[in-house]
Amino acid sequence: MPEMDSYVKYTLELLELLGPVQARAMFGGWGFYYDGMVFGLIADGRFYLKTDEQTRPAFEAAGCEQWTYDSGKGKPPTAMPYWTPPPDASDDAHALLPWARRAVETARRAAARKASSKKKAPAAKKAPAAKKAPAKKAAVRKTAR
Repeated sequence: MPEMDSYVKYTLELLELLGPVQARAMFGGWGFYYDGMVFGLIADGRFYLKTDEQTRPAFEAAGCEQWTYDSGKGKPPTAMPYWTPPPDASDDAHALLPWARRAVETARRAAARKASSKKKAPAAKKAPAAKKAPAKKAAVRKTAR
């Protein structure tokens, strides 16, 4: 496992007020976990928090920036559901706390949706095995002797 750099350690310190947060290396960046759920990440040297339909408007209104990455092949950048915290919350644990809580609640809703969709999905039934036609018996020819 890669060693945490100073920015990852600093971000963990900022998140101490939230509770037990863990950072794990992932996809060339770092994922931040609370209760086993990803609620934030560091990508391209920036910290982002998870959003959804309920929380995204607050991030947009606060002037936060969405994480995008170049998907290549001449396609437009891919927008991800992660946004930076507001500039005034970037270096202040108390100002960051309500934004981090929103991200944790977003992660909880996503986990609940995932769990309920698994419960609702009917169990896959095995298709009945195709019946093979009985083998034809070879006709026995009687030959004259």
